[in-house]
Amino acid sequence: MSQRRKFNSQFKFKVVVEALSERLPLHELAKKHDLHPNQITTWKKEFLKNGAEIFGKEKASEEKKEDVESLYKVIGQQKMEIDFLKKALSRNRVSRKEKHTSARRKKSA
Repeated sequence: MSQRRKFNSQFKFKVVVEALSERLPLHELAKKHDLHPNQITTWKKEFLKNGAEIFGKEKASEEKKEDVESLYKVIGQQKMEIDFLKKALSRNRVSRKEKHTSARRKKSA
């Protein structure tokens, strides 16, 4: 029993471009590349169906950049808020200690 042949994407692309150029009839193209005509037709349909996605990737990457930038902005804002709250908390602790020590002094006096 023979194993199935596997073709890389470059080979498939090359065959599909040749098929789309229509310089050779499909059966001759299949013979040239040792393929079945149905295989070339399948690859061609797949290419035509998914070809538009190639050009849509640019837009998706731009949207990703915008999302990342907005997330960095949110992270920066949250970091500033956390730092502010830490400072406020430490001031509050210091003032509580001062009140506590002054109250002790008053009792002992």
